[in-house]
Amino acid sequence: MIRVLLADDEAMIRSALAALLRLEPDIDVVAECADGSEALREAVRLAPDVCVLDIEMPGLDGVELAERLHRSVATRCLVITRHARPGVLRRALASGVAGFLPKSRGADEVAAVIRRIAAGGRYLDPEIAADALSDERSPLTDRELDVLRHGRSGQTTRQIARELSLAPGTVRNHISAIIGKLSVETRQQAVLVAEERGWI
Repeated sequence: MIRVLLADDEAMIRSALAALLRLEPDIDVVAECADGSEALREAVRLAPDVCVLDIEMPGLDGVELAERLHRSVATRCLVITRHARPGVLRRALASGVAGFLPKSRGADEVAAVIRRIAAGGRYLDPEIAADALSDERSPLTDRELDVLRHGRSGQTTRQIARELSLAPGTVRNHISAIIGKLSVETRQQAVLVAEERGWI
């Protein structure tokens, strides 16, 4: 049996997918989680073979969760999303995700991808892959992206500096560079641009 953990903050989608996967003779859904933090706790406790993670969840998003699981638990991750932005795909692949699938796919296809991933393979949706090849790269450095990521919930410059072990002045310089590169007026606008393009 392939032991699967599902994490999606939309209860209807999560429970429907779980019910459909439970109809498969070789798949056992061992946990259904409503957010990234709960999924991390349950994955550490249960060590499932495959974690099926929604990208957009409260607490930890699917990619952040996959990064942590990749470091701490011997499980493989399949990321599913309603909005398959190419930049998000690049982040997911860099974090060690084994599969990437839009939510528009049927349960039978999700089950087939779970089997493939559990057997050690990888899966990348062809349409998303084609979009990713044509998408623009981020003009921001890795450190600038870190600053945006840590400040996306309205943290102060001092809080971001503390989280990244930087001086507040250094964080202000990064924010100034980000605003200039993205041609926006505020840090929050920069966060929105970066999120929309899938850079963070």
